[in-house]
Amino acid sequence: MFAPRVGPSLSLFFLIGGALLLAALRNPGPAEALEAAAAGLFLLGLFLAVFFRDPERPVGQGIVAPADGRVLSVQTEDRWVRIAVFMSVADVHVNRFPMDARVREVDTGGKGHDPAYRDDAARNVRRTYWLATEVGEVRLVQITGFLARRLVSFVGPGAERRRGDRLGMIVLGSRVDLWLPASRVAVRVRPGERVRAGVTTLAEALP
Repeated sequence: MFAPRVGPSLSLFFLIGGALLLAALRNPGPAEALEAAAAGLFLLGLFLAVFFRDPERPVGQGIVAPADGRVLSVQTEDRWVRIAVFMSVADVHVNRFPMDARVREVDTGGKGHDPAYRDDAARNVRRTYWLATEVGEVRLVQITGFLARRLVSFVGPGAERRRGDRLGMIVLGSRVDLWLPASRVAVRVRPGERVRAGVTTLAEALP
């Protein structure tokens, strides 16, 4: 399965590649150039197919990871606990809801494209989802990086989704920060751990 909206583009790459290969077989003169072009398109299509993969997954328990990748940091700031997850180019790039929620607001801001693994990347161009949940207000922030500069949203204000549902994606990796009310949750992960979106438990709601 692929991320929403990318299926037609992937099909186009393979269709054009197939057409070029067929043309090379029928026209021996420019065959080498056509074969090279066809091979290039097939390889690019294969890369995009892997990059935009979006596998179905069993939904985990508690407050689950919003992104695939490695936990960069777990920090308490004022009344919040912030869990930052860094996504590499090899990770699945579809982001998911960490818990049942209603999207209260979505806004885009920030400036710059510093490497996403750095602390000051929190100031980069970013998109913030303000979520109403059972533990109160939660913020999920998609952060761009040096290469990843395109933020994609699958939902908007007013949308209601379940834990593990698809929220959006960041093209070419980067980072997702999850801000939870510190007094309402118990964190279950540490920096350096690998997590899977919608599956790995990051925290549990306190009674």
